[in-house]
Amino acid sequence: MKLIIKWVLSAAALLFVAYLYSGVQISGFGSAMIAAAVIGLFNVILRPILVVLTLPVTIITLGLFLFVINALMFWAASGVLEGFHVRGFGAALIGSLIYSVIGMVIESALGGIFSKS
Repeated sequence: MKLIIKWVLSAAALLFVAYLYSGVQISGFGSAMIAAAVIGLFNVILRPILVVLTLPVTIITLGLFLFVINALMFWAASGVLEGFHVRGFGAALIGSLIYSVIGMVIESALGGIFSKS
């Protein structure tokens, strides 16, 4: 149940990112649902591989390179989907930062709700 709620809230977060920032465009809630799922899959499958491969750069930049990896996941999702468009890497960086902040709020709220059950 928590996974479905998080998925729906993540799709809503993507719509909110598109509303706040013009560099990210989503054609509708259905596209946002698919984009949230693809971003989640990329973060589960590709992100750990990229983190390991770029570990020296991440250490040298004191972890700031992880923002680049997040932006790449965001941008890659827009590259494989119709209805979800990001206008370049800079827009992906800003969009992924906003999406990450909203995601932390969602995770915090869901943790509070489901920990009391």
